[in-house]
Amino acid sequence: MNPSTRPNSLHAACGLLFLLVAHVAAFAASAAPDRWEADIARFEEADALRPPPKDAVLFIGSSSIRMWDTLAADFPDHAVINRGFGGSQLEDSIAFFDRIVAPYAPRKIFLYAGANDINAGKSPQQVFEDFRTFVRLVHAKLPRTEVAFIAIAGNPARWDQIERVRETNALVDAWAARTPRVEYVDVHSAMLGDDGEPKPDIFIADRLHMNAAGYAIWREVVARHMPRG
Repeated sequence: MNPSTRPNSLHAACGLLFLLVAHVAAFAASAAPDRWEADIARFEEADALRPPPKDAVLFIGSSSIRMWDTLAADFPDHAVINRGFGGSQLEDSIAFFDRIVAPYAPRKIFLYAGANDINAGKSPQQVFEDFRTFVRLVHAKLPRTEVAFIAIAGNPARWDQIERVRETNALVDAWAARTPRVEYVDVHSAMLGDDGEPKPDIFIADRLHMNAAGYAIWREVVARHMPRG
């Protein structure tokens, strides 16, 4: 083929990638507040001292990931990386993608984010669109990497937001079902009792974050989605 006459599809793909990169650059400029810089810098310092293995399983997102201090012990057959930073929203994981996602070239990414977004007043559609942006960025820069969305949990402290949580989870679940290399990890249902409300004994005193019993539920559900082989 004459290199000067490439298929239109290639031009279209390049155009889409350019738009995606521009969109993410806008996130980085507007949605990467200084409050996270110290957290990200600590991750980079740790990486410099002990570089994480390539092809590991990356867990990223907000405080429920950051506080999962048994993560490595829970999945001893996998190399895992924890890059949770408490209070973060989806847009923050997008903004810092090139610093705490891309360098690891992970085999699979488990993302838990969206709860803080909803608490900040974002609509389910906004949260869903931000997740799609994250996935498209992953697939553009790390084409072999799979992405698993850990369902937003219902918790007693924010139970008044449950309808928006459910709507967000449903949007992600439906999209993941028809999107290659994307999965929906339903910890949400497993955290509810027979009455349809959060199990009361799986949270710490703030009624927002989980105790060991809560993480045991996550371990069991997430294990079904860990890479095989």
